[in-house]
Amino acid sequence: MSEFSTATSPQEAVDQLEALYQASVDRLRTALKTFLDGGAPPTPDMRAEKAFAYPLLRVTYAPDGPPPPVSRAFGKFTDPGVYASTITNPALFRDYLIEQLTLLDDDYDITIETGLSDTEIPFSYVLDGADDLDMNAANPADLVRHFPYADLSRIDDALPNGLRPSEAGEQRPLSLFDAPRTDYSLQRLRHYTGTPYEDVQQFILFTNYHRYVDAFTAWAIRQLKEDNHYESFSAAGNVTVDANTPNAHALIEGAPWRRFQMPAYHLKAPGGRGITLVNIGVGPSNAKNITDHLAVLRPQCWLMIGHCGGLRHSQRLGDYVLAHAYLRYDAVLDEDLPLEVPIPPIAEIQIALQNAVASVSGDSGEALKSRLRTGTVATYADRNWELRYAAQARRINQSRSIAVDMESATIAANGLRMRVPYGTLLCVSDKPLHGELKLPGAANLFYQRSVSEHLAAGIETIEILKRDDAAALHSRKLRSFDEPPFR
Repeated sequence: MSEFSTATSPQEAVDQLEALYQASVDRLRTALKTFLDGGAPPTPDMRAEKAFAYPLLRVTYAPDGPPPPVSRAFGKFTDPGVYASTITNPALFRDYLIEQLTLLDDDYDITIETGLSDTEIPFSYVLDGADDLDMNAANPADLVRHFPYADLSRIDDALPNGLRPSEAGEQRPLSLFDAPRTDYSLQRLRHYTGTPYEDVQQFILFTNYHRYVDAFTAWAIRQLKEDNHYESFSAAGNVTVDANTPNAHALIEGAPWRRFQMPAYHLKAPGGRGITLVNIGVGPSNAKNITDHLAVLRPQCWLMIGHCGGLRHSQRLGDYVLAHAYLRYDAVLDEDLPLEVPIPPIAEIQIALQNAVASVSGDSGEALKSRLRTGTVATYADRNWELRYAAQARRINQSRSIAVDMESATIAANGLRMRVPYGTLLCVSDKPLHGELKLPGAANLFYQRSVSEHLAAGIETIEILKRDDAAALHSRKLRSFDEPPFR
């Protein structure tokens, strides 16, 4: 079982990966069923022969001279060598794998091989829909003793954090995430969002208010009835509707979405070219949590469209803030990304966000400038930071911050860390330093006026990025000098 096969094309390589993965899953499920039905556990020899192993994708690049210069951000080699990564669920990642391998195959003389790795698939990751497996029939300790399990001590983010530099002569990684790290996040996505991870689209919007979910759902249902590339709508609570679903809105609203910490909604299109909206709630912990997991799906970009407190006298409720820098008071990423690391704006996204606001609002020139302000956003972990304003005022003034929120810097910083293009368009919902607070009556009026336009600006940004070819999004500024070849 340990031999490697050479693939003649990226498509053949992924076909081989799918066959290897499915065979390992089938053997693992069969062994589990046998054991749970009272039979013998798998033998040590069976596991030593890699019966339950993840497949390994291996690419060898051995040129006569140095690698040719390639200007794109990914799909390139910085050095000759052997590059490999374990792969999970290759059917889910098929388009991505073929795309990345094709880039390498077109520009370099490479050898692509597939085989079984030394890493086993945890038994808990093959139980989805396993009605034929009675997991109550065995002691968890017995399962862990006889079957591979999810050992979190062996999963980390050392590679995306830049803590695992390449060594000369050693095998190098093909991608940022190996199979165990990817499977870990896929399971978390299902748990937190209440939707299948397969439904996540390549373009992601984050919000921190359910009112945006209501507006997105209404807009998505309308899209399904129009002539476009959208096919279906997947909603938290594991509900899916299409153009022919009667009472679609009531079905979605009646789903048990409240059970999930960060409910997600996916307007699906072929090739994952639709839009995902995730209501991450309030706070940097949720923002880091969900982006840690969504990153393994390698989205084209993620954008924050939430509310913020305006810090300038000239701002009005309903004005927009386009973040071009971040003051990181969130703290949750400090151990992964030092505070001295700058979070640069992504030019393509900044331009698309500004153009989207202009398109949706109908404003231009000075009228647009009066509503859309570009500047630094301060992100706090403490919602009541105003109670310590005297201690915070100096740094806010030094940073020239124009707005404050609780998620944007976290999402942007994790975008940089995970090499996912990011952007932030916030709407001023209160001015805490100037006595304009969100009292119930005023807040309701504000929400009625602002949510639809703000959401429309986020959606229009994504449509602009799609039209302008999202491949250009993956700026070289997101990648360092020692990067895996895959995006």
